[in-house]
Amino acid sequence: MNDIRVVVIEDHDLTRIGLVAALKHREGIEVAGEATNGLQGLRLLETVKPDVAIVDIGLPNIDGIEMVRRFKTSRLESKEPMPKILMLTMHKTQDSVLAAFAAGADSYCMKDINVDKLTEAIQSTHEGNPWIDPVIADIVLQQVRQSVPVAAEAQSSAKTVTIQGIDSEYQQLLENTPLTERELEILDLIVAGCSNADIAEKLYITIGTVKTHVRNILNKLCVDDRTQAAVRALRSGLVG
Repeated sequence: MNDIRVVVIEDHDLTRIGLVAALKHREGIEVAGEATNGLQGLRLLETVKPDVAIVDIGLPNIDGIEMVRRFKTSRLESKEPMPKILMLTMHKTQDSVLAAFAAGADSYCMKDINVDKLTEAIQSTHEGNPWIDPVIADIVLQQVRQSVPVAAEAQSSAKTVTIQGIDSEYQQLLENTPLTERELEILDLIVAGCSNADIAEKLYITIGTVKTHVRNILNKLCVDDRTQAAVRALRSGLVG
């Protein structure tokens, strides 16, 4: 298996040097480059084409969120694999978290994360599974429903929903196996913070039925848990 090619885009010298040094000693990870501001970061992403980019929010020139937005926009028509974006920052405000995911970030970590957890986050992000720092997981779950415009289209004839605004590989999966109206309804309750028991009570179905629907939702969204499902809903505008 090839090493995960990582770039570090961070303006604070000690933080960047420490990250690069630590990651160079991790098996399965190759540090392919580094940058100290947003404009350098854009050029680095275009030339190096890493698997995962670790991006600080507070970059000079253009901040990390704007850098990610510009890069993702510039690659909309590209057929090349899109690098995954892992935001690494001290910012955990609602605005920062939601803006990062809306711009196209795949994962979000705090800077006080240890190297083992960071390695886990990089691997998970590379595999297409969002990694959300527990510190901000509640922000995602509590705010996604109020912060994202509706971008799902109901297909009345088939009573299914397709998702727009996500990576093409996931769009293709969902075109083949779209969410049903019931699954979308349950996903809406999941991001609202409802437990399986709450959902069963609200929809007048059994907990066993809820579990089956939740499992189907996670499979269709290619995620492992409810928080990751909420993040994918945030990025796609699936719930509103």
